[in-house]
Amino acid sequence: MNRTPIYALRALLALLLVLASGCASLSPYSISEGELERHLQDVVRDFDRNQLSSGSPLSLSLDDADITLGPDGRDVAVIDVRGQVALNALMAKLPVDIALKVEGAPVYDSTEKAIFIRRLQLLESSIDSPFFKGDLKPVTDTVMRLVAQMLETMPVYRLDETDFAQRMFGMMPVDVRVAPGRLEFVMADQ
Repeated sequence: MNRTPIYALRALLALLLVLASGCASLSPYSISEGELERHLQDVVRDFDRNQLSSGSPLSLSLDDADITLGPDGRDVAVIDVRGQVALNALMAKLPVDIALKVEGAPVYDSTEKAIFIRRLQLLESSIDSPFFKGDLKPVTDTVMRLVAQMLETMPVYRLDETDFAQRMFGMMPVDVRVAPGRLEFVMADQ
C-alpha cells in the first residue's frame, strides 16, 4: 500500500498553515475604509430589501457612507452616513433625509466571522423633511437605539469564505486591530 500521496498531502497542508500563520504575523490581512464603506452600503441595501419584502412600511437608503478608522490614533471607527428613511403609507411615500455621525469600537465576532461596531456614541445628527428640519436632539435616544440595534445585527464587514486568505483567517483565532485608514486582522491573544 502506497502512503506517499497521503504524507505529501499532509505535508502540503502543514506547509500552507505555517505559511498562512507566518504571513499573518508579518503582514496582517487588512480591510480599507473604502471596502468597509462599500460593504456597509450593500448590507443596508439588503436590509431594506428584506424589510420591504416582509411588509414593513419603512424603507431605508444610503446616499453616502464615510468611515474613518483610527482618527487621532484612537481605536475607533467614525461612521458618517447620509440617507433617506421613507414611510410608505396610503399610496404615498413620506421621505425624510437623515445625517448621522457615530463613533464606536470595531469588534470581531469569530462565530459570525464578521466585524461589528459596538459601544456607539452619537456625534452629530440632523433631519430634513417637508415637516421638520434641524437637529435630532429631542429624539437622540430613540435614534441611537435604532442605529445601535442595526449595527449590532448588521456587520460592517463579513469575511469572504470564497477567498482563501480570508477563509484561513476565519479558521484561526484572530482579532481585529484599528490602524489609521484600515482594520487589520491579527492573531488573538490566548
